[in-house]
Amino acid sequence: MYQDLSLDRFMQGLIKRNPGEPEFHQAVHEVAESVIPFILDNVRYREAGILERMTEPDRSVIFRVVWEDDEGNIRVNRGFRVQFNNAIGPYKGGLRFHPTVNLSILKFLGFEQTFKNSLTTLPIGSGKGGSDFNPKGKSDREIMRFCQSFMTELYHHIGPNTDVPAGDIGVGAREISYLFGQYKRLTGEFTGALTGKGIEFGGSLIRTEATGWGAAFFMQAMLAHRGDSVEGKTCVLSGSGNVALYCAQKLMQLGAKVVTLSDSSGFIHDANGLDEDKLHWLIDLKTRRRGRIREYAEHVGCQYHEGTRPWGVPCDLAFPCAVQNELDQQDARTLAVNGCQAVAEGANMPTTVEAIKVLHDAGVLFGPGKAANAGGVAVSGMEMSQNSIRMAWGAEELEHRLRDIMNGIHDQCVHYGENGELVNYVRGANVAGFRKVADAMLAYGAI
Repeated sequence: MYQDLSLDRFMQGLIKRNPGEPEFHQAVHEVAESVIPFILDNVRYREAGILERMTEPDRSVIFRVVWEDDEGNIRVNRGFRVQFNNAIGPYKGGLRFHPTVNLSILKFLGFEQTFKNSLTTLPIGSGKGGSDFNPKGKSDREIMRFCQSFMTELYHHIGPNTDVPAGDIGVGAREISYLFGQYKRLTGEFTGALTGKGIEFGGSLIRTEATGWGAAFFMQAMLAHRGDSVEGKTCVLSGSGNVALYCAQKLMQLGAKVVTLSDSSGFIHDANGLDEDKLHWLIDLKTRRRGRIREYAEHVGCQYHEGTRPWGVPCDLAFPCAVQNELDQQDARTLAVNGCQAVAEGANMPTTVEAIKVLHDAGVLFGPGKAANAGGVAVSGMEMSQNSIRMAWGAEELEHRLRDIMNGIHDQCVHYGENGELVNYVRGANVAGFRKVADAMLAYGAI
């Protein structure tokens, strides 16, 4: 049955089973392109239909979320939890609150999470969830009521040894606090059923910084592998959430110069580069005051470009840290022509398939999100460990562990992706992540 496994045949079957889910199709295609040749060389994976099994979630839960706004109106949203694969540990992945949330996006994110979590070498499986609820413009009490209603259904499906959600877009410390408070009320237990919690009640230090720091560490490892470093490099970043802000912070600490950040309305170009004072002002703007990036340009007197992306700014290193498919084929050509040496994805699937090919053909190092942005889930996994043993590690210890994990992910990518002098980090990440999960699935038996 599996002797004629090919990318086209496999994708035709997947699209037929999952119609109208383009984000999921794109994520699977990117992985399948790398792992099918590996599967064809390893008959045990082919005969057990591992890839077919791995692309089908264990279960997808969809539920109604009813809540009351401040005017007393009854509002209805849709909630989701996609539990993708628990072959190597309990389901683990974020919750996203955003009006674009649908099953396709959550399946793409959950599928990516399978490989990302595997690469960390921590015992955590993969899942993703959320709602089409939009927290923007809502009061704290409206968000609290929504989160409590959402958790009233979700708690049936999660737990410290079953499924451990975290935050994602639209779900920060405030939302996690409301969600965890409701979970505790409903279960009568104080367990590590959520990560991203406040430090006061079981959270981990450096969790906020982890994804951004991890992307910087991964870039540092890619450059070090070819005898170079981040120091002195000009860096272009998209986004202005926690990932972008803390990636910028760590890059600056490593001696790089960060010149751009963005949001959905445009980007700022600070040719002088960010410094610690500017960054602290930005962190306050984006996390406490929830302002727009153009306010930074007004504050420091730098350029602001409305309605465009930062990829035309000449740079040595680029970090797409905003949303999926934000860096397209033309953007990739521009980066390559302008001399960009390496790209590391801070967001999930921010680079299109066509853009990745352009970067590879141009010899630009490319760190895919499942490897480069695994820092967040790595520290979430460490939060689970700290909750289990009822202790908390210090920030210095956690940063050391995070750096070791990111270096370990890099080494796995090199092992499976090296081809002469070049490293195909996409292939390396996909094959390394696939192999660990596939071996666990084989060990459990074929059915």
